[in-house]
Amino acid sequence: MKATAKAHPIQGLVKYHGMRDEELRLPYHDSISVCTAPTHTKTTVEFRPDAAEDVYRIGGEEVTGRGAERIDAVVDHVRGLAEFDHAVRLESENSFPSNIGFGSSSSGFAAAAMALAEAAGLDLSRPDISTIARRGSSSAARAVTGAFSHLYAGLNDEDCRSERIESDLEDDLRIVAAHVPAYKETEQAHEEAAESHMFEARMAHVHEQLQTMRDALREADFDRAFELAEHDSLSLTATTMTGPAGWVYWQPRTIAVFNAVRELREEEDVPVYFSTDTGASVYVNTTEEHVERVESAVAACDVETDVWSVGGPAEILPESDALF
Repeated sequence: MKATAKAHPIQGLVKYHGMRDEELRLPYHDSISVCTAPTHTKTTVEFRPDAAEDVYRIGGEEVTGRGAERIDAVVDHVRGLAEFDHAVRLESENSFPSNIGFGSSSSGFAAAAMALAEAAGLDLSRPDISTIARRGSSSAARAVTGAFSHLYAGLNDEDCRSERIESDLEDDLRIVAAHVPAYKETEQAHEEAAESHMFEARMAHVHEQLQTMRDALREADFDRAFELAEHDSLSLTATTMTGPAGWVYWQPRTIAVFNAVRELREEEDVPVYFSTDTGASVYVNTTEEHVERVESAVAACDVETDVWSVGGPAEILPESDALF
């Protein structure tokens, strides 16, 4: 009753904002993302029939409070599906910085859901497992199915699940990650999103954006897809900044990266676009041909950089990779 899984975090392309149901983490509308590699979370879980309580650790530190409650939601759902109440030990490690806008909760809950389902002996597809991961983080549903994935909105697990979108862009996409450390409160931003006067405006146009993104990915139209992702980042941030708390995540170096990207595009005709989720760090999307030039320009903004490619679906690892 033990298993280890790995999952890649996501970059939101058409991002969701706000939750219709906070307990089941049902979003108001669909969302589309791409997984980033080699960044990943590795998680080992074990059901322990003789243990008295659950134990959760991330990076060697015990998880308590709201973090533990979110893991409980995933663990309890798996226990319900498996029809037992065994205690769980869960250990998880990230290969990249967490809580700076690079989707660590998505890969964390995706890896946990994948490992829990395997350890419990559940015979489920990845879209099925995406409904388990969603209870920890809606974005984690898309990290389960991997690569370019679409999370459908709905009011139950039959409808609100993730499916992969096949695209020839998977091989050519390169993502220059610009690290801009700044603490963020993604969950609170989602909780108050619907209170922004911009929320209804976002809801009015996002459905067309979703269809446009699907078409661009299927047709491998790089510029169309990532120009849309850039504009969706601005739309998301407008909604976030106009909520009750007035969250402003971007930092001076975030804006510097934006300006560098636009200069490359407008003055050197480089295919490159920026994207952000709820954080100060920036995803800079370009192609394999231009990635060295783009990374050089981004690094000149006084930020740490990495170059990532497209990551696949969550997967079960061999026993030799277990964390305990």
